[in-house]
Amino acid sequence: MSSEVVALPELLAPVRAGLIAMREILSAELSDQGPVGERVAHISRFRGKELRAALVLLAGQAVDNRDPELPQVAAVLELIHLATLVHDDVLDGADLRRNLPSVHVAWDEQTAILLGDMLYSRAFHLSTRLRSILAASLLSLAAQRICAGEMEQAALRYRFDLDQDTYESIAAAKTAELYAAACELGARYKGEPGAWSDKEERKALELKAFGRELGLAFQIMDDVLDVIGKEVEVGKRVGNDVEDGKVTLPILWTYQNSSETVQARIRLAYQDPSVTDRLQALREACDLEAGLAFARRRAQELLHSALGRLEAIPPSAAREALQRIAEYVLYRKK
Repeated sequence: MSSEVVALPELLAPVRAGLIAMREILSAELSDQGPVGERVAHISRFRGKELRAALVLLAGQAVDNRDPELPQVAAVLELIHLATLVHDDVLDGADLRRNLPSVHVAWDEQTAILLGDMLYSRAFHLSTRLRSILAASLLSLAAQRICAGEMEQAALRYRFDLDQDTYESIAAAKTAELYAAACELGARYKGEPGAWSDKEERKALELKAFGRELGLAFQIMDDVLDVIGKEVEVGKRVGNDVEDGKVTLPILWTYQNSSETVQARIRLAYQDPSVTDRLQALREACDLEAGLAFARRRAQELLHSALGRLEAIPPSAAREALQRIAEYVLYRKK
């Protein structure tokens, strides 16, 4: 893979028209009045990469699925993603999102929880206006798995004996579920049910697997950025995972391959109540470079596998965009 960072808007050019349609639908869903409107307007400014929505449209185009409701399906997915961002900031104690105050900071935790709940409700209400229940079915299951992953992660805070499979299972539930659902919906969603050929079924399954591996790699690189990223580029405070007791892959590898003395220092960086900057304390406690390199290699392995999934898809501008998104995920800085 090239180390050149590609601008995401350039990659999404094949589905520009679909994204414009999706944004119009999303804007209509985020146009409230009064106190609710002020809060919804704030969260609408968190709309960033729109990568999950783009995956719906790119996957659809890659298999020549031009169903006119795909932009609405993409909008449902983006509403769910926005809901997870609001709730995540409460769970993580994150002060910033897209270089703006998080909802729980701008108002309070009660507002943030209720706003996230409202966005989930709007997403599923929007899905009821589709001709097919497929989006509601797949995304309701994805939302359940996201919540289960967050609960499991909370139960395993400060667990330095965590194995890699468990870490990846949690990361997949938290992040990769929506990526997989986006790609699967793009391939499968057709307003009217119809018979599937074996070839069409294989394409849908490969795109779903592509999305899952892409999403897991995205989360691993997010964990890397939480250690080495620059706040102004990432758009949120870095070091949140350490502050919240989450033992992510680069830390996990570093801890499990360190001496007992260094392991003790890492535990203190995470748990000593006198520490005011846990990320800085962690950096001083150990050499993180080998763990960060291991995490990057694992992300690259996943993306290499994801790219292999696309061999089942005929060459097209959409397939090329999906391939280049894998490079973007590996080398992104935010």
